[in-house]
Amino acid sequence: MIRFLTAIHFFWFLSLSGLVAGSRDVPGDHLRLPSEASKFFRRGGGADDQVDDNEGTRWAVLIAGSNGYWNYRHQSDVCHAYQLLRKGGLKDENIIVFMYDDIAFNEENPRPGVIINSPHGDDVYKGVPKDYTGEDVTVENFYAAILGNRSALTGGSGKVLDSGPNDHIFIYYTDHGGPGVLGMPTGPYIYANDLIEVLKKKHASGTYKSLVFYLEACESGSIFEGLLPENLNIYATTASNAEESSWGTYCPGENPSPPPEFETCLGDLYSVAWMEDSDIHNLRTETLHQQYELVKRRTSNDNNVYGSHVMQYGDIGLSKSNLFVYLGTNPENDNFTFVDDNSLRPPTKAVNQRDADIVHFWDKFRKAPEGSQRKVDAQKEVVEVMSHRMHIDNSVKLIGKLLFGIEKGPYVLNTVRPAGLPLVEDWDCLKTVVRTFETHCGSLSQYGMKHMRSFANICNAGIRKEQMAEASAQACTSVPYGRWSSLRKGFSA
Repeated sequence: MIRFLTAIHFFWFLSLSGLVAGSRDVPGDHLRLPSEASKFFRRGGGADDQVDDNEGTRWAVLIAGSNGYWNYRHQSDVCHAYQLLRKGGLKDENIIVFMYDDIAFNEENPRPGVIINSPHGDDVYKGVPKDYTGEDVTVENFYAAILGNRSALTGGSGKVLDSGPNDHIFIYYTDHGGPGVLGMPTGPYIYANDLIEVLKKKHASGTYKSLVFYLEACESGSIFEGLLPENLNIYATTASNAEESSWGTYCPGENPSPPPEFETCLGDLYSVAWMEDSDIHNLRTETLHQQYELVKRRTSNDNNVYGSHVMQYGDIGLSKSNLFVYLGTNPENDNFTFVDDNSLRPPTKAVNQRDADIVHFWDKFRKAPEGSQRKVDAQKEVVEVMSHRMHIDNSVKLIGKLLFGIEKGPYVLNTVRPAGLPLVEDWDCLKTVVRTFETHCGSLSQYGMKHMRSFANICNAGIRKEQMAEASAQACTSVPYGRWSSLRKGFSA
């Protein structure tokens, strides 16, 4: 047992030091992308361009892209967002909820039937519509709901964005991500180019006046960077830029920490920031831009190692609109005067999104009685997760060396394209490369999404499918048949 604990501490140190150090900019070297331009007036900039909050219907799509109790925070975020919108005056018929719904009554949940999003928070699960749950939380249903295409749905409530030309839409996504991709509980992933095409189709249909997209995921800036046009009447903010992780919060060991019986993170730093801000403000007077600035400060956490750079994309001029246009407002907050420093303070620590599962399994192991089956199970889960991470990391590195040489391989795989350019030119190539890798080496999983930039660079270097298949076969001599087998887990593309 002592040797096991020593090994776990070693892997834990490597995991945190590598991922944390690799996801942060050098202090004072803030990455500035074109999307950060201070442009807060729409084309023309006149008063006539102001969004009229007295006409049109508010619509919302809320989606948690994960499952598993160790991902508690994603469904907790979505449930909190639902409660916020309902207090704001939106009707259930205008709110579409996607979540796997395996948390509230999970055997690990110390409060069966209850989900909380902060240490002293109320139950946010009560009353949440179960529009698309379990295996119905798919990328196809997500796109169909946005486009209002009922005929493309498979399962679920059948609820879609049946919006009109004067309506305002709010979309909120929370889960794991990677360069150019967002996770889903059932494959395939959301790829940035496909999502942008769906948004373009929605705009071309003339079925909204304006749309706001809040996105929580690692490397979430890569979903819009170089891809989202400015002329779609869409304003988007993301939890991180295109090169860094986002962060879980209210995690075991943090201050504030969850109640002691919880062994998982309760929320995500960016998500909690915008929702807790919205909970206390009169949203008739607070603008999208004001919230963006508050959330940016809280999420960056004073630029220490526990934070990320919140970004904005698309039609930045929309950010002068009041949040009321999209979220409504709680009448109880009508007398709350907005000032720019009344948002809640950031935590002293946060957990890298990709390490939140390790935090859960380790806390579970630490608290379990010595010799219990629970302790044995937690130990097995930690070892499995770490083994999978090493397998994925080593396989990708070896493929890079086989394709480009021992010295050049790491450089090619880690190259970051100039700001303003999308991750990859040929998205079909990226999907092919990912599927080829998973055929030989197993599913990427939520952790492996970090390597999407490497796969994109393989495409940008002109590598053919046959070359990728040969290198993958050499790197992975047998397909894994465990928990992360592509034969069991399915393919990401």
